[in-house]
Amino acid sequence: MTSCVERAQLILAHDEHNPQDAVVPPIVQTSLFTFSSYEEMVATYRGDLERPVYSRGLNPTVRALEEKIASLEMADDAIAFASGMAAISASILSNVAPGDRIVVVRNVYPDAFRLFGTYIKRMQIEVTYVDGTDHAAVEAALVGARLFYIESPTSWVMEALDVGALAAMAKKQGVFSVIDNSWATPIFQNPLELGVDLVVHSASKYIGGHSDVVAGVVAGSKETIARIRGEIYPYLGGRIAPMDAWLLLRGLRTLPQRVMAHQESALELARRLCERDEVVKVYHPGLAPLPYGLKGTTGLFSILLADHVDMRSFCNALELFKLGVSWGGHESLIVPGDVGLQQKSEPNSARAFGQSPQSVRLHVGLEGTEALWRDLSEALGTASKS
Repeated sequence: MTSCVERAQLILAHDEHNPQDAVVPPIVQTSLFTFSSYEEMVATYRGDLERPVYSRGLNPTVRALEEKIASLEMADDAIAFASGMAAISASILSNVAPGDRIVVVRNVYPDAFRLFGTYIKRMQIEVTYVDGTDHAAVEAALVGARLFYIESPTSWVMEALDVGALAAMAKKQGVFSVIDNSWATPIFQNPLELGVDLVVHSASKYIGGHSDVVAGVVAGSKETIARIRGEIYPYLGGRIAPMDAWLLLRGLRTLPQRVMAHQESALELARRLCERDEVVKVYHPGLAPLPYGLKGTTGLFSILLADHVDMRSFCNALELFKLGVSWGGHESLIVPGDVGLQQKSEPNSARAFGQSPQSVRLHVGLEGTEALWRDLSEALGTASKS
């Protein structure tokens, strides 16, 4: 684990080629770039010269971010987007066609689930959900499929999957594989090394780390990223702004240190919660041996409260843990499971995957382990007496 953190620190802590030797890359806040001559413009449009033309395509600040992500994920190239969902949709749409079938692991991110159940369905693409821990079921489902969409650990129940084994099954069947690596980050998991074809991140989470930007990134082979950049990126318009790219570059500087702090605090809280009578189950990958390829854990996990614990009282008694979606920032957050079950949007992943109304998703921030434990402990005590 130390070696992967040290490698990331070397990539992220220093830049060699910023203009004027600046230690921080500049924000190139422009919509377009002009040409010095007719010949240069023609060469660019012919593809003989690669250079910025319009910031919906290439932008120097955005490109600096993409190069950092590619290095972290040990990829040939990367491409940045205005949101994690733009990254997910581009990864899928660039690799499927009407009549194809997609295999997806259970307990996938809710908005990805809704994408599969709405727009992807209207494209006449079939979606098969499968238990990612059941390798026989996965192998059977992959026969005849076009794309395999993976999360590890999975949303809400935090199932850590054997990514290398799943990728090998996909390759055996000639199925293109995509993984959402937002939870583990490139610090704790490098799926391309494990055989996955394409890696997606919601950069709003740990990559940004400060809850002040919404963005996504995709990393993979030169050919795959070129296909996304040429066929999807210019026309669906999900480009990231230079300022947002700069914020992500800033966040990346401290990514190794932050995820180590999230890991330490969250794992300690998960262990303590296992001992509480108010908690029936703790869903944290670090409580069991990690599968090959997962080199650490971060700050997001879930618990299942006992029936005698009143959810409303528990949520309202918390002071440091705030009620809020997303995760990956400095702040601690919770999402009660019964809120997801009450959502009117269809398709609804909370209902589809049998989410319990007594489940709670926690993101452990950087406020300090002992302070956060007092907050949780007191709220559990208050809620169990109601």
